[in-house]
Amino acid sequence: MTDQTSTATHGRATTREVVVTGMGATTPLGGDVPSTWEAALAGRSGARPLTMPFVEELKLPVTFGGTLAVPAADVLPRHEMKRLDPSAQYALVAGREAWAQAGSPEVEGERLGCVVATGIGGVTTLITAYDVLKEKGPRRVLPLTVPMLMPNGAAGALAIEFGAQAGAHSPASACASGAEAIAYGAEMIRTGRADVVIAGGTEAAILALPIAAFASMHALSTRNDTPETASRPYDVTRDGFVLAEGAGVVVLEAAEHAAARGASVLGVVAGAGITSDAHHIAAPDPEGLGATRAVRAALQQAGAQPSDVVHVNAHATSTPVGDVAEVVALRASLGSDLDRVCVSATKSMTGHLLGGAGALETIFCLKALAEGVAPPTINVTELDPQVDLDVVLDEPRVMVTGPDAIALNNSFGFGGHNAALALTGPRGTA
Repeated sequence: MTDQTSTATHGRATTREVVVTGMGATTPLGGDVPSTWEAALAGRSGARPLTMPFVEELKLPVTFGGTLAVPAADVLPRHEMKRLDPSAQYALVAGREAWAQAGSPEVEGERLGCVVATGIGGVTTLITAYDVLKEKGPRRVLPLTVPMLMPNGAAGALAIEFGAQAGAHSPASACASGAEAIAYGAEMIRTGRADVVIAGGTEAAILALPIAAFASMHALSTRNDTPETASRPYDVTRDGFVLAEGAGVVVLEAAEHAAARGASVLGVVAGAGITSDAHHIAAPDPEGLGATRAVRAALQQAGAQPSDVVHVNAHATSTPVGDVAEVVALRASLGSDLDRVCVSATKSMTGHLLGGAGALETIFCLKALAEGVAPPTINVTELDPQVDLDVVLDEPRVMVTGPDAIALNNSFGFGGHNAALALTGPRGTA
């Protein structure tokens, strides 16, 4: 290769535009991006009763969650299922969809990167292996246990799948992980480390221990009788999030590289902002200072103003404190311009994918910009008076967009992690 993208100096800051050429997902709403997006626009909930034996055996206080609409076993061959933790399985399903939509780009391995994040990692493998150790002894623990349980297992699996040699990374920033992965992938392209990056997030943690632990800290909704109404961001009766699983993956590409091969551009990662609260290990800064700085940084890198923002896919997990802290941050960062911004809280439908949430919601933002429609927020029967936002309720809403219109994706996580992405549609489209 002799084009401009292949001769970029490693580590040198550039002004290259980062575009999205492929998207993939497997979620509680659908087994791919089209079915997931269709269900989101229809306002369907992916929360459902859990059927695993441990729910009844252990008398768990929460008996529902956002399990995959299409099990990985229906998609992947048996030998891949055996060698990968569910978190890596989901990433592989989403990654293959994204890569195929991108047209399976021909790119040298040393110019291809991979950033796939997770909040918890291979917890299924860890718990299963410990049970085997206790019940059957050390000789029965699988040799692949460590590669399967390590948090970078999904990133490694996708790097091997597609031959990514520019670097394989796995940010672990709790619920900000998926958005951070996309920000990091975009930075790899901007600094010349790579021309193409596979980026996203994944999570598979619907297990007895995570459920019990989240419930113990009063983070989960306990609406066991009506799971489909349990995730209710911004509602006065919200009582916690719905634990969900799945993955979202995008293919990022230097604009000139995509143009050279005639790729279809789905959107642009125009800017990213990453900050930390240094406030509390689990609770957000009530004044939203770190989140405010993240949004401002994303807009600054995008060369955008608050008036350019037309849509926000809010982090909005359905926790009493977290939802309001984000509102404070949005008001501080966007000011009066926030009054005309369509705000969607899609976790009301998907539940909370933890490390996969930010990646999936990036896909939702790109779809919203491409189609000019904001997905709804469901289950809000009485809007919290502290939520002074124009929330898209119950039905999708047509938005007025343009080539410079910005959609913000906010993702915040335990540990005080804040990530904001500023996204646009393909340049020159209305």
